[in-house]
Parts: sequence; structure tokens; C-alpha cells
Amino acid sequence: MQLPEIERLCHAVVPGAGGVDLEALGTGLLSETFRVARDGVAYTLKVAVERRPDLRVDLPWEARVLESAASAGLAPRLVFCDPDGGVLLARWAEGDSWVSSEAAAPANLVKIAALLRRLHALAVPMPARQVTPLQWIKIYAGALSRRTSTSSDPALRRAAVARTESLSELPRTVGVVCHSDLHAMNLLEKDDSLILLDWEYAHVSDPLWDVAGWCANNDFDAEVQRTLLAGYLGQAPNLTQWQRFRLLLALYDYVCLLWSELYLSVRGADANGVAVRSRLLDARLRLPAHYAA
Repeated sequence: MQLPEIERLCHAVVPGAGGVDLEALGTGLLSETFRVARDGVAYTLKVAVERRPDLRVDLPWEARVLESAASAGLAPRLVFCDPDGGVLLARWAEGDSWVSSEAAAPANLVKIAALLRRLHALAVPMPARQVTPLQWIKIYAGALSRRTSTSSDPALRRAAVARTESLSELPRTVGVVCHSDLHAMNLLEKDDSLILLDWEYAHVSDPLWDVAGWCANNDFDAEVQRTLLAGYLGQAPNLTQWQRFRLLLALYDYVCLLWSELYLSVRGADANGVAVRSRLLDARLRLPAHYAA
């Protein structure tokens, strides 16, 4: 949408009667995000950039999860949702994001472990949006192949598929609500409390998917990974839990690599270091030892 259209939308959906102050925050793969203030109250407005059913976008599910998470104090309060128009409005959340060195601090590993346990204790809104790592791979690889003649590296794809097969041989776990986009910019801390932003990739999956995602996005080494996993589990992980975590760590990196390649093909220009991150992920995925259990 052009800015005048966004302003008209704000006058229609943002509570209040006064004028609106509008600030563009950024454009992701699926939506544009804005900060909107009206009558002294601030909101986050997300507007779909384009309809992408092939990417498993599910705004009604996102709204249901956001309502549940907000009730538990884990997310901003939902104010308005129009699935047909691709519009979601939530209260603005104040707080500070962590830098990488803060994310690895022992006290903050304890906080994240507690946050993830609370997140994964949420009741699953029905019907559930269930997506496996293999489905994410097929979704992004398929979307990427429709946009460019250059496909992702077949060797990396084979390694990822092999890991999904290894994962299927381990004992099954009960799926939980996963945020699935856990990185520093989607977490805010205020008054010693944590809140999560941007729930558009939330789905039901293995609970260790989120633990692996936080570790992957913060580039934790194996020692820090094990510390966080033990904090999350409440005890040292057994061999099977560690194996499952390390497989999910590699699969999360690969899904993020595909997402990055798709983002760059759609947007045509780098933003927020996506190209740099893509190169890092590609290099890391070529080091099997990084994911060895």
C-alpha cells in the first residue's frame, strides 16, 4: 500500500477520533509494519504486502494465538484483525531488545527458558496450524523455484531431508504453540519482564523447535546451547533430547536460509542484513560438525 492508503486505513481501524501519527518500521516477506499513534495511544499496524497462500499465511490463526499469548502476558494486546484485508492492529509494546552478548548471559538464559516454558504451555487454538520442518522446507523451496531459475544447493537440500528422516526415527513429541521466529528484535524486556513480537510464523510443532531457533538466531556455541536446553527441560538433556535438538538446530538454519533466499528474490534488495545472514547460514550448513550430537 502507498502511504496515503495506510493513513486512510489508520483513520478507519485505529481507535480514537484525532489525527494519526504514522511511522514506517519495515517491510518483511509477508507484511509491512508501522507504528501508529492516535489520541496519545500507540499501536503496531501490520498490513499484508501480498497474498501468499503458498507460504501458509494464516492471519485468523495468528490473531487467535496473539489473543492467547496476550492473555498470558507474552504478547501485545490485539486490537483489530481483518483477515480478508490482511490487517492486524495491536497495542504498541515498550521495551528494549537484547544484543547477542546479553542473550548468552547466564541470567538471561534462565529468563528465556522460563519464557519458552510459558509459551509452550499455551492452549493450542483450534483448528491448529501444524507445520513440520520438512513442510517448511517444501513451502520455501517451492516458492523460491517459482521465482527464480536458481534453486538452492541440492547438497544442502539432501542433508536437510536426511535430517528430517533421522528426526522421524526418534520418539515422537507432543506439539505445542511455537513462535518460530525467535530473534533479538522480536523480544522486548521491560521491568524484568519479556514480551514477544511478530507472531506471523507461529504454528504447532516440536517444542524444541523454538529452543533451537533462539540458539540458531543468536549463534550460540554448543556449551550455551546445552545450558539453555537444560534450563528449559529442568534437567540435563538425555542423549535422545540432545540429538533431537541438534537435528532441529540444523533444520532451523536451513529453513532460515531458504527464507532469506526467498526474501532477497522478492524484495530485490537487502534489508536488515539478510544477505549477510544468508551467506553465514550457507557457510555454517556446510560444516556438519557444527550440528553433530
